[in-house]
Amino acid sequence: MSRHDHDHAHEHEHAHTGADRAGHGHDGHGHGPGGHSHGVDPDADRRWLAIALALIGGFMAVEVVIGVMAHSLALISDAAHMLTDAVSIVLALIAMRLAARPARGGFTYGLKRAEILSAQANGLTLLLLAVWLAYEAVRRLLDPPPVEGGLVLVTALAGIVVNVAAAWCISRANRSSLAVEGAYQHILNDLFAFIGTAVSGLIVLTTGFVQADAIATLVVVLLMVKAGYGLVRESGRIFLEAAPAHVDPDAVGDRLVAHVPVTEVHDLHIWTITSGQAALSAHVLVEPAGDCHAVRRELELLLAKEYGITHTTLQVDHVQDALLSVGRPGEDPQGADPHCGEAHGPVHREGPHAH
Repeated sequence: MSRHDHDHAHEHEHAHTGADRAGHGHDGHGHGPGGHSHGVDPDADRRWLAIALALIGGFMAVEVVIGVMAHSLALISDAAHMLTDAVSIVLALIAMRLAARPARGGFTYGLKRAEILSAQANGLTLLLLAVWLAYEAVRRLLDPPPVEGGLVLVTALAGIVVNVAAAWCISRANRSSLAVEGAYQHILNDLFAFIGTAVSGLIVLTTGFVQADAIATLVVVLLMVKAGYGLVRESGRIFLEAAPAHVDPDAVGDRLVAHVPVTEVHDLHIWTITSGQAALSAHVLVEPAGDCHAVRRELELLLAKEYGITHTTLQVDHVQDALLSVGRPGEDPQGADPHCGEAHGPVHREGPHAH
């Protein structure tokens, strides 16, 4: 093995070691920046979610019965929305147990993305229910059935109380989880929907304008579409291994290459493992006289402090003399780095360069 190859392997080994230390946080459980940092343990999270599930599930069953008795589509749509809330809580509970399993075998990240699967399933369910409820609401606008305004009003007011209690319970859990945050946002949307349903019940009771029930349903549909689209979009970004929405990879690359004595950064990848856990890997070249070990440590601290990225794998090497003349910006139209054969993504160097 040449001296350069030995240095290369040594740096790669140290980079992984540093990434493991940084990625696991100060307490060994990933509770550093972007992790579960509010001090509530998983058992407490599950307890709060279970209480919220009991509240939602119990009231949902009562609401379906009353909605049928009162001929109120608004109440039935609220119950459908609560069903998705209950499903999201159940999936969050399952995902939390799966995510807690240690990484082993082919699952080198463990099952941390189980919560992203639950969030996407919940978002798709919301969108499908919204389509059905929108159809029923339009049909009832054209041919409205009689609606018991008094029953609708009383049930909606009770629903407001239940949703406030459930939202408070979930707010006590770890909302950095996309699945938990999705359930929380759904319950807040459900709370607004119940307020709209209460208003429609009051209008039907006092004026006899039964179309108000269908209009309230359409309001619920809009809330469901908004929440469902948001969950599908965010979970889709994670499945496609996109960078976190608040991080610009080109800006990160330029920031790293501006650090003395770094001369080039390529093969820069930034992705999200699961909610609130971003990861980064890159190949960094430094000047021949630079200290590779020190540069790696400094870049890890920079990434953690400025971008909240603590799970990093940095391969740091000395730039070779050949690279000082070969591969200058503009000479290779593909931007390929001869050191790595073909760089995946932009090559970041000092001075203007293509992104």
